[in-house]
Amino acid sequence: MAKQDFYEILGISKDASAAEIKKAYRKKAIEFHPDKNPDDSNAEEKFKKAAEAYEVLSDADKKARYDRYGHQAFENGGGFGGGAGGMNMDDIFSQFGDIFGGGGGFGGFGGGRGRAQVKGSNLRIRVKLTLEEIANGVEKKIKVKRKKVAKGTTYKTCSTCNGQGQVTRIQNTILGRMQTSAPCNTCGGSGQTIDSKPSNADAHGMLSTEETVSIKIPAGVVEGMQLKVSGKGNEAPGNGISGDLLVAIEEQAHPTLQREGDNLHYDLYISFSEAALGTSKEIDAVTGKVRIKIESGVQSGKILRLRNKGIPSINNYGSGDLLVHVNVWTPKTLNKEQKEFFEKMNEDSNFQPNPEKEDKSFFEKVKDMFT
Repeated sequence: MAKQDFYEILGISKDASAAEIKKAYRKKAIEFHPDKNPDDSNAEEKFKKAAEAYEVLSDADKKARYDRYGHQAFENGGGFGGGAGGMNMDDIFSQFGDIFGGGGGFGGFGGGRGRAQVKGSNLRIRVKLTLEEIANGVEKKIKVKRKKVAKGTTYKTCSTCNGQGQVTRIQNTILGRMQTSAPCNTCGGSGQTIDSKPSNADAHGMLSTEETVSIKIPAGVVEGMQLKVSGKGNEAPGNGISGDLLVAIEEQAHPTLQREGDNLHYDLYISFSEAALGTSKEIDAVTGKVRIKIESGVQSGKILRLRNKGIPSINNYGSGDLLVHVNVWTPKTLNKEQKEFFEKMNEDSNFQPNPEKEDKSFFEKVKDMFT
């Protein structure tokens, strides 16, 4: 079943500003907040969908990728996600606590969600891919250095906030007594502090480790695209949740192919005699070797289109084409016999340029290629 459009979920247009996106999300979150709709699974599902939409649309990079590729930008390969589809309620309250006024409750809609769940920091890596890997999709095993909670580390309830994760202050102002809440400085909002840890762990009970992470990369990715592997960033102290591993795609240059969107271009050079007599050539494609037939009398600049031999669309709209540009190679030096041969051919009317109507100009060929 197709996923609902993020803009439709929040009830906004695609040109909505960041402030409008935030306002729309807060309105939906208040409407479907669990504290306001107890035991209502339908409201909870809408609450999660709104959080998923906001997580993407509030991030400029994720929003740009969503506008270009839709849900497919985050879902191909199964291991990636840009939204809150895999979040639980604590994840949502942890990430968007500012929307909920600091805690998790909205005014009188209950409380009890004050303690923030600490999330480990994200890690960022770059992965170089060949055109063949991009065309077929690939699984990469990458060694990643990440922080993990050391074995033997234990935590206890923070004595400053009594495990609430935040402290409440009451101030007397000219308007009367004002109550404010803020994250606890002692535990950083987690509600827990170190009880015991191994001697080789840092102050938070963490150790640097090296781990091999398997990354499934879908076919059709493009240079600069960022994929996310959830939970493979740094772990968080206590009962926090792990950060994410952000994977930036880097496309390696191909020795014979040039990429343009989902299409590929190949420059094929043939001799005068091959152009006059016709020939067949084997060329590189991302799916393997392809043999093509060159008709006799082919002109330099001819473009042969091999359909669906390009890069698959990341949106599953099929594949691009392989465009073979035929170039007739002119010898740069001639010996005496060759020179005499061509001088004689100059007198032959069959060797005089005589383009027919179907012999299109270079401009027309380029125009045809894009229409």
